[in-house]
Amino acid sequence: MGSTRPLSEKRTPLSEAEVEEVWRRWRSGQAIKVLAREMRRHPSTVRDLLKRCGGVRPAARHRNQLRLSLAEHEEISRGLAAGDSLRGIARGLGRSPSTISREVAGNGGRNAYRALAADRAAWARAVRPKPTALSRDPRLARIVAEKLAQRWSPQQIAGWLRRNPQSSMGYVSHETI
Repeated sequence: MGSTRPLSEKRTPLSEAEVEEVWRRWRSGQAIKVLAREMRRHPSTVRDLLKRCGGVRPAARHRNQLRLSLAEHEEISRGLAAGDSLRGIARGLGRSPSTISREVAGNGGRNAYRALAADRAAWARAVRPKPTALSRDPRLARIVAEKLAQRWSPQQIAGWLRRNPQSSMGYVSHETI
């Protein structure tokens, strides 16, 4: 049977509702091809979601209580718009002035700070697991692998990377290695 969507059409990511539906159907025992067809999605889209999680639904994400909330981001934005000092904003939120200063500096500065954009960026940065230093830098990974093959210890490799004049390649700790 023919597909309802042309092959050249770009695939769109699953919406939150579609992700919920995939997990509900997967839990009920429905096959990937069947549930993808019924949801009018490409099977690889569904398979990629399940593969990313090992077929087990991850726990719902939640914000750490120590992190700034959306309401706090909005208070910062309002304070900046009103011309309040960073210390004054921090006092009003019961936060450290350095926290507010880093937040504003890291999200566009006084003139460009936007609460929603800052909140979305913080949420995106909090995704776990993060890619490892060695997976992000294949050249560094190759050098570490070569040193390990020569029977160097992780401590020796880390120390060598730190002192190496060509260390523009980066540095990783012995724990990472």
